[in-house]
Amino acid sequence: MKVLPMSVTRSLSPASADDARWRAVLRRDSRADGSFVFGVETTGVYCRPSCSARRPRREHVRFFEAVADAEKAGFRACQRCHPNGQSVTERQAALVTAACRRIETAEESPSLASLANAAGMSPFHFHRLFKATTGLTPKAYATAHRSERMRAELGRRNTVTEAIYEAGFKSNGRFYANSSEMLGMKPKDYRDGGRGTAIRFAVSKCSLGSILVAASEKGICAIFLGDDPAALTNDLAKRFPKAQLIAGDRKFQDLVARVIRFVEAPRTGLDLPLDLRGTVFQRRVWEALREIPIGTTSSYSEIAKRIGASKSVRAVARAIASNRLAVVVPCHRVLCRDGSISGYRWGVERKRSLLEKEQVAPDA
Repeated sequence: MKVLPMSVTRSLSPASADDARWRAVLRRDSRADGSFVFGVETTGVYCRPSCSARRPRREHVRFFEAVADAEKAGFRACQRCHPNGQSVTERQAALVTAACRRIETAEESPSLASLANAAGMSPFHFHRLFKATTGLTPKAYATAHRSERMRAELGRRNTVTEAIYEAGFKSNGRFYANSSEMLGMKPKDYRDGGRGTAIRFAVSKCSLGSILVAASEKGICAIFLGDDPAALTNDLAKRFPKAQLIAGDRKFQDLVARVIRFVEAPRTGLDLPLDLRGTVFQRRVWEALREIPIGTTSSYSEIAKRIGASKSVRAVARAIASNRLAVVVPCHRVLCRDGSISGYRWGVERKRSLLEKEQVAPDA
């Protein structure tokens, strides 16, 4: 269940607002941390909503919008959840952020053991925390960051070899072993803007209007929605200016049909390879979008918090707007903080329709 933001709870009656807060307390919902604290009259202690201590009786609980209000009322801070300091989630996010900076600045990708040791955790628990926070494993994050640097250097250097060393690779062999996975194509082709890369595509119809599906050798690289098939094709050409665009054959039409079935009935799922091309930050955001359960929604600030970048809400919004895979990377599940529907590049009505489709069971 989505936690009501303070802007909403303040507009409710005091009783309704407290009911919403109490539900968050019962769920130990960390997403409500920072929006209020609750005091327990029988112990004189105030806690975060996510505190792991035993839940008190409802009649013994008072809610406060700020720590200062609870302390002014005579309550003292809980020694388990430390509501007047960093929460466990905030501390963990800080550890992951520090690990990301270490990966980004290191000449050689740090080992999992060294990253875990710096965080004061076991490799197993650090690996799990890092993936839960960023959407990527430490190794995948390091690869994505190195790939981003390589893309930038390929655009600046005279030769591929120069770019390889400037991006931090110590040998050509180490780079070429994973170059296709990193860039989605051969390095020279990437320097030429994707020249010679084959992208098959087709435009069809669905209940949302026209739909364009495009795929490279790696997987689906674009799904666009709109009213004008020609405009969708032009958009594809702009995004892959030097690629070889090839009209899909009958076999490709079968792939398009599978995508359309997924659009019409999202709960049936879609098991097809994807070609996600983006920066480290964009990929973190897109992976977070894919983790939003079907039939539920999130907010821009919640996505930012989930990837450990709570102060980068605008950057998150830009990454969401850069998504090329409509529905498959479900940017339509992101709403404004007040729950309103807006900010969808393929139209607010399509966004509303997609959210409605996700409420319908597959056999309905």
